[in-house]
Amino acid sequence: MSKFEVLKLSRYPRRMPSTPSKAQLMELLAHSVSTHYADFTAAAADMSLTSSQAKTLSVLRRAPASMRSLAVTLSCDASNMTGIIDRLEKRDLVHREVSATDRRVKNVALTEAGEKAIDTIRERMERTQTGLDQLSDDERAELFRLLTVVFPH
Repeated sequence: MSKFEVLKLSRYPRRMPSTPSKAQLMELLAHSVSTHYADFTAAAADMSLTSSQAKTLSVLRRAPASMRSLAVTLSCDASNMTGIIDRLEKRDLVHREVSATDRRVKNVALTEAGEKAIDTIRERMERTQTGLDQLSDDERAELFRLLTVVFPH
């Protein structure tokens, strides 16, 4: 066995099943998600943000969104979403703007400070960053591909 093969094998669990069951995959996904969420929540708290506020910034990092779509995406009541946006707006992390397609709709968009805040949160997610740093470029590409197959967006 080559030195590369030994190093590659040492990065993975010793008893990795040749074909994991759905139950094993679901358990690993649950562990991964809870670890990621704890990392995200801690990094958000370091910025004096709740996890709901940080998740809102994360969703808005992709594109501006209506209050209604934010509430649906984040699985929360519209009145709760209003409070979250109000608090983020007071910190100049988001702003409301009239929709270009429907003047009755208010969209929420990140400010430059909001973009910086969510980028900082992601940078401070030490466990997640450390785990991803262990992957080669090919492994990151494969993980990305597999996640988009399992969780299309």
